[in-house]
Amino acid sequence: MPSSALRPGAADALLFDLGRVVIDIDFVQVVSRWAAHAGCPPEQIAARFVRDEIYHGHERGTVSDAAFFANLRQQLGIDITDAQFLEGWNAIFVGAMPGIAALLARAAEKLPLYAFSNTNQPHIDHFSPVYADLLGHFREIFLSSSIGLRKPDAEAYDHVVKAIGVPAERIVFFDDLSENIDGARASGLRAVLVRSTDDVAAAMAALGI
Repeated sequence: MPSSALRPGAADALLFDLGRVVIDIDFVQVVSRWAAHAGCPPEQIAARFVRDEIYHGHERGTVSDAAFFANLRQQLGIDITDAQFLEGWNAIFVGAMPGIAALLARAAEKLPLYAFSNTNQPHIDHFSPVYADLLGHFREIFLSSSIGLRKPDAEAYDHVVKAIGVPAERIVFFDDLSENIDGARASGLRAVLVRSTDDVAAAMAALGI
Protein backbone atom coordinates (compact mmCIF):
# COMPACT_ATOMS: atom_id res chain seq x y z
CA MET A 1 0.00 0.00 0.00
CA PRO A 2 1.50 3.34 -0.98
CA SER A 3 1.41 6.07 1.63
CA SER A 4 -0.92 8.04 -0.63
CA ALA A 5 -3.65 5.49 0.16
CA LEU A 6 -3.49 6.36 3.87
CA ARG A 7 -5.37 9.22 5.50
CA PRO A 8 -5.38 10.89 8.93
CA GLY A 9 -7.63 8.94 11.25
CA ALA A 10 -7.45 5.76 9.14
CA ALA A 11 -5.76 3.67 11.85
CA ASP A 12 -6.50 2.64 15.42
CA ALA A 13 -3.24 0.72 15.86
CA LEU A 14 0.15 0.30 14.21
CA LEU A 15 1.79 -3.12 13.91
CA PHE A 16 5.50 -3.52 13.15
CA ASP A 17 7.70 -6.36 12.06
CA LEU A 18 11.01 -6.25 13.95
CA GLY A 19 13.80 -7.38 11.58
CA ARG A 20 14.80 -4.68 9.10
CA VAL A 21 11.89 -2.52 10.23
CA VAL A 22 12.78 -1.80 13.87
CA ILE A 23 16.04 -3.70 14.40
CA ASP A 24 18.59 -3.96 11.60
CA ILE A 25 19.82 -7.46 10.77
CA ASP A 26 22.69 -8.74 8.66
CA PHE A 27 22.87 -12.46 7.88
CA VAL A 28 26.39 -11.97 6.49
CA GLN A 29 27.52 -11.57 10.10
CA VAL A 30 26.05 -14.97 10.97
CA VAL A 31 27.71 -16.75 8.05
CA SER A 32 31.05 -15.09 8.78
CA ARG A 33 31.04 -16.23 12.43
CA TRP A 34 30.09 -19.80 11.54
CA ALA A 35 32.71 -19.93 8.80
CA ALA A 36 35.39 -18.70 11.19
CA HIS A 37 34.46 -21.38 13.72
CA ALA A 38 34.36 -24.09 11.03
CA GLY A 39 37.47 -22.95 9.14
CA CYS A 40 35.71 -22.81 5.77
CA PRO A 41 34.79 -20.11 3.24
CA PRO A 42 31.65 -18.10 4.15
CA GLU A 43 30.39 -18.60 0.60
CA GLN A 44 30.20 -22.35 1.20
CA ILE A 45 27.88 -21.87 4.16
CA ALA A 46 25.76 -19.23 2.45
CA ALA A 47 25.20 -21.51 -0.54
CA ARG A 48 24.01 -24.39 1.62
CA PHE A 49 21.78 -22.52 4.06
CA VAL A 50 18.07 -23.19 3.48
CA ARG A 51 15.05 -21.97 5.42
CA ASP A 52 13.46 -25.41 5.54
CA GLU A 53 10.69 -26.90 7.69
CA ILE A 54 13.09 -27.35 10.62
CA TYR A 55 13.85 -23.62 10.40
CA HIS A 56 10.13 -22.80 10.28
CA GLY A 57 9.45 -25.18 13.16
CA HIS A 58 12.12 -23.45 15.22
CA GLU A 59 10.32 -20.16 14.56
CA ARG A 60 7.02 -21.73 15.66
CA GLY A 61 8.58 -23.05 18.84
CA THR A 62 8.02 -26.70 17.88
CA VAL A 63 11.69 -27.50 17.14
CA SER A 64 14.24 -27.26 19.96
CA ASP A 65 17.45 -25.27 19.72
CA ALA A 66 19.46 -28.50 19.86
CA ALA A 67 17.47 -30.04 16.99
CA PHE A 68 17.76 -26.83 14.97
CA PHE A 69 21.53 -26.69 15.39
CA ALA A 70 21.85 -30.41 14.63
CA ASN A 71 19.97 -29.86 11.38
CA LEU A 72 22.25 -26.93 10.53
CA ARG A 73 25.30 -29.06 11.25
CA GLN A 74 24.13 -31.57 8.67
CA GLN A 75 22.75 -29.05 6.18
CA LEU A 76 25.86 -26.87 6.16
CA GLY A 77 28.37 -29.70 6.45
CA ILE A 78 30.25 -28.09 9.34
CA ASP A 79 31.11 -29.58 12.72
CA ILE A 80 30.88 -26.77 15.24
CA THR A 81 29.37 -26.79 18.72
CA ASP A 82 25.91 -25.59 19.72
CA ALA A 83 27.57 -22.71 21.57
CA GLN A 84 29.40 -21.68 18.39
CA PHE A 85 26.20 -21.91 16.37
CA LEU A 86 24.44 -19.75 18.97
CA GLU A 87 27.19 -17.13 19.01
CA GLY A 88 26.99 -16.75 15.25
CA TRP A 89 23.21 -16.95 15.20
CA ASN A 90 22.88 -13.95 17.51
CA ALA A 91 25.41 -11.89 15.54
CA ILE A 92 22.60 -11.14 13.09
CA PHE A 93 21.46 -8.10 15.09
CA VAL A 94 23.48 -5.00 14.18
CA GLY A 95 21.57 -2.10 15.74
CA ALA A 96 18.37 -0.09 15.53
CA MET A 97 17.15 0.87 12.09
CA PRO A 98 18.26 4.46 11.41
CA GLY A 99 15.70 6.97 12.66
CA ILE A 100 13.15 4.41 13.85
CA ALA A 101 13.45 5.22 17.56
CA ALA A 102 12.23 8.78 17.11
CA LEU A 103 9.40 7.68 14.82
CA LEU A 104 8.18 5.08 17.30
CA ALA A 105 8.32 7.56 20.17
CA ARG A 106 6.25 10.06 18.19
CA ALA A 107 3.74 7.47 16.99
CA ALA A 108 3.27 6.05 20.49
CA GLU A 109 1.92 9.43 21.60
CA LYS A 110 -0.92 9.09 19.07
CA LEU A 111 -1.71 5.39 18.68
CA PRO A 112 -1.02 2.06 20.38
CA LEU A 113 1.96 0.29 18.85
CA TYR A 114 2.42 -3.48 18.54
CA ALA A 115 5.08 -5.73 17.03
CA PHE A 116 4.77 -9.08 15.24
CA SER A 117 7.91 -10.98 14.31
CA ASN A 118 8.86 -14.42 13.01
CA THR A 119 11.64 -15.31 15.41
CA ASN A 120 13.00 -17.98 17.73
CA GLN A 121 13.80 -18.26 21.42
CA PRO A 122 17.59 -17.73 21.19
CA HIS A 123 17.03 -14.51 19.26
CA ILE A 124 14.35 -13.38 21.70
CA ASP A 125 16.67 -14.02 24.64
CA HIS A 126 19.36 -11.98 22.89
CA PHE A 127 17.50 -8.97 21.50
CA SER A 128 15.02 -8.41 24.34
CA PRO A 129 17.54 -6.94 26.83
CA VAL A 130 19.79 -5.34 24.21
CA TYR A 131 16.94 -3.38 22.61
CA ALA A 132 14.72 -3.00 25.68
CA ASP A 133 14.35 0.77 25.30
CA LEU A 134 13.35 0.48 21.64
CA LEU A 135 10.93 -2.38 22.30
CA GLY A 136 9.43 -0.48 25.20
CA HIS A 137 7.36 1.56 22.74
CA PHE A 138 5.19 -1.50 22.01
CA ARG A 139 2.16 -2.37 24.13
CA GLU A 140 2.56 -6.01 23.17
CA ILE A 141 5.02 -7.98 21.06
CA PHE A 142 3.75 -11.07 19.25
CA LEU A 143 6.55 -13.55 18.57
CA SER A 144 6.04 -16.58 16.36
CA SER A 145 7.84 -19.01 18.64
CA SER A 146 5.69 -17.86 21.58
CA ILE A 147 2.29 -17.94 19.85
CA GLY A 148 3.08 -21.01 17.70
CA LEU A 149 2.13 -19.21 14.49
CA ARG A 150 4.23 -17.44 11.87
CA LYS A 151 3.74 -15.03 9.01
CA PRO A 152 2.45 -15.20 6.31
CA ASP A 153 -0.11 -17.77 7.55
CA ALA A 154 -3.63 -16.36 7.86
CA GLU A 155 -4.03 -17.91 11.30
CA ALA A 156 -1.10 -15.85 12.54
CA TYR A 157 -2.60 -12.53 11.46
CA ASP A 158 -6.02 -13.53 12.77
CA HIS A 159 -4.50 -14.31 16.17
CA VAL A 160 -2.74 -10.96 16.35
CA VAL A 161 -5.75 -8.96 15.17
CA LYS A 162 -7.96 -10.63 17.77
CA ALA A 163 -5.43 -9.94 20.51
CA ILE A 164 -5.10 -6.27 19.52
CA GLY A 165 -8.88 -5.97 19.61
CA VAL A 166 -9.58 -3.61 16.73
CA PRO A 167 -10.82 -4.42 13.19
CA ALA A 168 -8.10 -5.61 10.81
CA GLU A 169 -8.78 -2.77 8.41
CA ARG A 170 -7.97 -0.29 11.21
CA ILE A 171 -4.48 -1.73 11.71
CA VAL A 172 -1.55 -0.53 9.60
CA PHE A 173 1.15 -3.20 9.36
CA PHE A 174 4.80 -2.55 8.43
CA ASP A 175 7.00 -5.38 7.09
CA ASP A 176 10.02 -5.70 4.83
CA LEU A 177 8.96 -8.92 3.04
CA SER A 178 6.45 -8.91 0.18
CA GLU A 179 5.06 -12.33 1.17
CA ASN A 180 4.20 -11.03 4.64
CA ILE A 181 2.63 -7.90 3.19
CA ASP A 182 0.49 -10.04 0.87
CA GLY A 183 -0.56 -12.26 3.78
CA ALA A 184 -1.50 -9.28 5.90
CA ARG A 185 -3.58 -7.73 3.14
CA ALA A 186 -5.34 -11.04 2.50
CA SER A 187 -6.30 -10.99 6.19
CA GLY A 188 -7.72 -7.48 5.89
CA LEU A 189 -4.93 -5.36 7.33
CA ARG A 190 -3.57 -2.25 5.68
CA ALA A 191 0.06 -3.02 4.93
CA VAL A 192 3.14 -0.99 4.02
CA LEU A 193 6.22 -2.58 2.45
CA VAL A 194 9.29 -1.20 4.20
CA ARG A 195 12.49 -0.80 2.20
CA SER A 196 13.91 1.82 4.57
CA THR A 197 12.78 3.90 7.52
CA ASP A 198 11.69 6.53 5.01
CA ASP A 199 8.73 4.30 4.10
CA VAL A 200 7.63 4.22 7.74
CA ALA A 201 8.03 7.99 8.02
CA ALA A 202 5.99 8.58 4.85
CA ALA A 203 3.17 6.33 6.05
CA MET A 204 3.07 8.06 9.41
CA ALA A 205 2.97 11.46 7.75
CA ALA A 206 0.05 10.30 5.62
CA LEU A 207 -1.72 9.15 8.76
CA GLY A 208 -1.19 12.57 10.32
CA ILE A 209 1.29 11.32 12.91
